[in-house]
Amino acid sequence: MTGGFLDGDVFRGLAFRILVFLSLALLPFGLIAVFQTREIARQADTNAELSLLGLTEQASGAERTIIQEGFGAAEALSSIVRLFANDPEACVSFLQAYQKASDRYSLIGILPADGVMTCSSVGGIYDFSAYPDFDVALEKPQRSVLISRTGPISEQPVLVIMHPHFEEGAFVGFTTLSVPLTELREMPDAPTDMRPHDVITFNAAGELLTSDRARLVTLSDLPQNRSLKTLVGANTTVFEGLNTEGDDRVYAVVPIVPGVAYAMGIWRQDVVLDGAGQTSKLSIFLPILMWIASLVVAFWAINRLAIRYIRKLGRQMRIFAFNRSMPRSTLGSSAPREFVEIQKAFMGMADSIIRDEASLEDSLREKNILLKEVHHRVKNNLQLISSIMNMQIRRAPTDESRQVLRRLQERILSLATVHKNLYQSEGLERVDAGALVEEIVGQLLVVGLPAGSAVQVEQSYEPVQLDTDDAAPLTLLVSEAVTNAMKYIGSESPTHSARLDISLTQPDMEKAVFSIRNTIGKAPTAEGTGLGMQLINAFARQLNAQVTSRIEGQCHTLELEFPVPHRTKVSQDY
Repeated sequence: MTGGFLDGDVFRGLAFRILVFLSLALLPFGLIAVFQTREIARQADTNAELSLLGLTEQASGAERTIIQEGFGAAEALSSIVRLFANDPEACVSFLQAYQKASDRYSLIGILPADGVMTCSSVGGIYDFSAYPDFDVALEKPQRSVLISRTGPISEQPVLVIMHPHFEEGAFVGFTTLSVPLTELREMPDAPTDMRPHDVITFNAAGELLTSDRARLVTLSDLPQNRSLKTLVGANTTVFEGLNTEGDDRVYAVVPIVPGVAYAMGIWRQDVVLDGAGQTSKLSIFLPILMWIASLVVAFWAINRLAIRYIRKLGRQMRIFAFNRSMPRSTLGSSAPREFVEIQKAFMGMADSIIRDEASLEDSLREKNILLKEVHHRVKNNLQLISSIMNMQIRRAPTDESRQVLRRLQERILSLATVHKNLYQSEGLERVDAGALVEEIVGQLLVVGLPAGSAVQVEQSYEPVQLDTDDAAPLTLLVSEAVTNAMKYIGSESPTHSARLDISLTQPDMEKAVFSIRNTIGKAPTAEGTGLGMQLINAFARQLNAQVTSRIEGQCHTLELEFPVPHRTKVSQDY
């Protein structure tokens, strides 16, 4: 079914070009799909971040409630205890009553600027001026939350909430509330579908306040390259990073009291970003999959509706061109109407071609028969003339007359041999020059070399395909050359016999060489007229040949180099 696309030159195929143009046509829609999908993915990431922030707020609900209510209570108490500034006992009684009513704080006290607490929910006098945290708080009096691992009064881990109060712009002290960490752990959190791996709180100094897990475990899960202090000041933030152990984590930070205390949820990345990662991947792969699916459907449709019928028509045309076989089957009822019409037109054209070619073959066969008949009759007429000349030769009164008539007879027989080979050959365009020359030389040797002569003859003929127009001048030239050679042939010495070497070779596709070499004996009794050499030169000009004649010692060599065009000469009617 995919044939025609994967075979041959793929890039020049119809299917490939249609797919390229279809890809270009789908490109704008693909870009729009990528943009929209990435926008959806971005919105999904934003929603995921908002969800993490909301879940972190819910998970840190107990700490948020304690700290926010603590600052609210501290602010209210700082205004009330001013009424008891000169009555420490009344101040202590009021704070004890408030502590008992709230049942949340282990200590409520007023810490003056000198660090000596005289008004507190536990009574007594306590000096905090030597504590490092007190000195730090005095440098910049502001709301703060601290963690005390061993409370100086309750001797248990407490969360200390400090709220400064001023009189006429001057700092006078802090209202402090201590919340036992056990109180935080006992407060239930709001139910959620998904809870962070850990929830911590930290103050503006980047100090870890509380955590859901053991402190050492929590410290190992904090960001590797970001301190908690760098997260202070941001309203909300979500970021990915490695913890101190190199594991992937997602951190969500939300303010509890902006600028004072913050909560941070720690999430496993494989849990939180699994859906987001899938959405991000889909934003890239979904448009590509849609594009590939469109191309597959388009290719299937093109192949189903067009290419397979084009290939079938192509096969039928190639088979017809190869052996003139008509198609045995149609394209089928499911083929589109246009291809059915093309096949009908092709079959009509093929039938017309077959009829025309049959007519041409019949006409050509008739012409060949007629031409062969002409060549046959010409040969018969030439042989008849030769027979008449033979009778005339027997009645000639002188040897000279008989010699002249015999030479004319040999030339006529050479022409008769040409016509004989033409009507006996399969085609009329070309003739085997090797066979033709061999037959002519054989006839001349029978007449010119009587039986018992001591002449050694060597013959070598290659099958050279010669144009029929060149056959007559070649045979006449060979006849003259052989006659001349036999006229002057003789032995080189009394101990050596006479030799006659004749050959026809074809060194390359479009060149042939005829060579005749004979030993030279004594001069003939009669002086030659030179007509033979004139005829040789005349026939050589008709063949566009080069004639070379040379004598080397007691040997005479005649070489004829003539062209043998590979293509048949075009005959023209004038």
